[in-house]
Amino acid sequence: MVDLHHHLLPGLDDGPGELETSVAMARMAAADGITRVVATPHASHHWRFSPEAIAERMAALRGALERESIALELGSGCDFHLSFDNIQDALANPRKYTLNGSDYLLVELPDFSLPAQLTETFYELRMAGMTPILTHPERNPTLQRDEVRLAEWLRQGMLVQITTSSLLGEMGKQAEAMAHRLLTRRWVHFLATDAHNLTTRPPRMRAARELAARKYGEAYATLLCEQNPLAVWEGRPLGEQPTPRKLFDDPQEDDQDEELPWWRRWLRRS
Repeated sequence: MVDLHHHLLPGLDDGPGELETSVAMARMAAADGITRVVATPHASHHWRFSPEAIAERMAALRGALERESIALELGSGCDFHLSFDNIQDALANPRKYTLNGSDYLLVELPDFSLPAQLTETFYELRMAGMTPILTHPERNPTLQRDEVRLAEWLRQGMLVQITTSSLLGEMGKQAEAMAHRLLTRRWVHFLATDAHNLTTRPPRMRAARELAARKYGEAYATLLCEQNPLAVWEGRPLGEQPTPRKLFDDPQEDDQDEELPWWRRWLRRS
């Protein structure tokens, strides 16, 4: 499995504070079946993005993993916050913040309010050659209440990543419910851990992958955890994707209707 969203590097953000914890997280990830991790420290007004510091921490961690015989490949990128300065710098330097220097940019929304100009911002990023991957929309309170804007962004080419712990119910009931709605609609392209530590935000994917396979099919789970993230890792276009449901309908309708027999759907709507 390939984990595209992982706060693994020490001392750069609210992830591990020291190299020893990073090594322990890498060991846990490898034991869980993760073979590749993109280290994605926050790039925000609070956490300064420094390619030099990332390169230094990456070299130290790779050396430690080699000494400990931990079989985990590392890539680099960031968890890109949509501040004005960040956006302007990314438009001027399109590969500075992307995953493994590819076209793919991991984008985090503000926690509570969604700026009105977000759609225009995503358009500008695409015109500069970047493909935004929206991180954990299922955890955003605004999108939990109104998914219409998410549908609009998907129609315009946005890709979506949800957090493995959301799928397992560890991020609250609303995040869990929305994660499953998005998977039912096939609006999701990646599962990722968004790991920060060994306890409350651990680097585990396997349980979520197995749940996705049981509920949504092995082929879709393979896309989410292996094929799609590997394409991003290698800087390739994604392959053929499942046809999204309700993308041009009212996304607020009850998705559970699609899982019911025809006669029960008729009774609910009559």
